[in-house]
Amino acid sequence: MALPQQTELGKLVAQLTDWMYQAHDQGVNINPAVTPVLAEFRRAIKSLRAAKPKAAVLTNEPNALAEIRSRRPVGPRRMWDRFDPKLYAEKVRGAYLGRAAGCTLGAIVEFNSIESMEAQAAYAGQPMPPTDYWKFTNTPWNKRYNLSPCEDYTKSKMNHVPVDDDLTYTLLGLLIMEDYGVNFTTADVGQAWLKYLPMACTAEHIALENLKKGVSWKQAGEKDNAYVEWIGADIRSDPWGYAAPGWPEKAAELAYRDAYISHRFGGIYGEMYFSAAIASAFAVDDPLQACEIALSEIPRRCRVAEGIRWGLGMADKVKDYRHARQLVDEKFHDLSGVHTINNACLTIFGLALGGRDVTKVIGNTVAMGLDNDCTAATAGSIVGAVVGAKGIPAHWVKPFKGKVRTYMNGQEWFTLDDIVARFGNVAANVWATT
Repeated sequence: MALPQQTELGKLVAQLTDWMYQAHDQGVNINPAVTPVLAEFRRAIKSLRAAKPKAAVLTNEPNALAEIRSRRPVGPRRMWDRFDPKLYAEKVRGAYLGRAAGCTLGAIVEFNSIESMEAQAAYAGQPMPPTDYWKFTNTPWNKRYNLSPCEDYTKSKMNHVPVDDDLTYTLLGLLIMEDYGVNFTTADVGQAWLKYLPMACTAEHIALENLKKGVSWKQAGEKDNAYVEWIGADIRSDPWGYAAPGWPEKAAELAYRDAYISHRFGGIYGEMYFSAAIASAFAVDDPLQACEIALSEIPRRCRVAEGIRWGLGMADKVKDYRHARQLVDEKFHDLSGVHTINNACLTIFGLALGGRDVTKVIGNTVAMGLDNDCTAATAGSIVGAVVGAKGIPAHWVKPFKGKVRTYMNGQEWFTLDDIVARFGNVAANVWATT
C-alpha cells in the first residue's frame, strides 16, 4: 500500500512551524490560521486511532497465543533432546558476546546514513564495513541513557559493555525469570517493568506510562500506542532464546508473554520470531538455517513472515551492505526506520553476508544503517550462538573486561561470568519443565 502523503505531510508541518515563528516574531496573531489546523490534526488522529485493521490482518494476524500457533507452518518445535550444560555455557557466552559486540559497534552510529558512516571510517582510517570498534565519536561527551558517555563506546575508552536498551532488556528478561520463575505471566512482566525500568522508548514508553497510571497489563500495550509494530519487542528477543536453547517453540512462547505487554500484531511476531531463531541457533551450524526454522513459530500469512521470506529468498543475491540497504528501502519504502519488518530483513542480510564470521556479520549489519545497533545486536546473538564463545574474535571481547552496565533500578552492573551462569540456571529450569 502506497503512502504518498507521508513525505508531503512532514514537509507541510515543517513549513507551517517555520511560518508560525516568522509571523509571531513580527507581531502577527497566528491563532486564526493555526487553531483550525490543530483541530483538524486532532480529528485525524482520533479517526486513525479508531480505525480497524483490514480484514486480512484481523484474519491472519491474531494476538492470542493459541490462535497464533494454529496459523503456524509445520516446524521442528524442539531440536535438542536434552539440556547439555557444558555445551550451553559455551554457546550462550558466544551469543551474549556477539550481541554485546554488535550493539556496542552500532550504538554511536545508530540511524546514521551509510554516507556518514563511510566518511567517519575514512577519516579515522578504518575499513567500511567496520572490522573493529569505532576509533572516535563526534559527541564524546553526550551520555546515552543518562549514564554512558559516547566515548565509552570507542576502542580506546571502552572498559565495560556500555549501557544500551538492547542489552538492558536482555538482562531484564533474566531478572523476570529469576524473580517470577520460568512460568512467569505478562502481568509479572508489567510488575518487573515498574520495578526495574526508569525509562523506555516508543511502544515501551507508552506501555510503561500506562502501567504507572494503573492501566491493566491487558491493555497497557494497546492504549494510545502507535508503535505496536515497531522494533521494540524484537530487541527483547534474546533472553527467551537463551532460556530455551534448542527449543524454538518454548522460546517463542516466552517471547509472546513478554511482547504482549507493549506490542500487537507484527510487533509480537518480531519478538517471537527472533527468539525462536536464537533458540534454533544453539542447534544448527548455519545462522540462516536458524532464521528459516524460526518462521515455523509465527503465522504463515502474517506480514512479518512474508517480509522475512522475501529477505531469505533474496539472501544469496545481496552483493554488499549498500546493495542490502537499497533492496530493503525499495521493498519497504513506506515503513518507519524503526519498523520490525525492514530491520528484520537487514538482520538477515547481515547474516547472509557474514555467514559464521562474526566480524563480517556485525560489521555489515551496522554498515547498512537504519536501527543498526538493534539489528547488529540480534545478528551477533544468532551467529554467536552458532559459533560459540570460541568463535568470537578476541578484539571484540577484551575491551569489555568482563563487565556489563545497564540503566535498571538497583541493577546497574553485571559481570559476564555471572550472566552466563545465571542464564544457565534459568535454561536448566526451562528444560526441567519438559
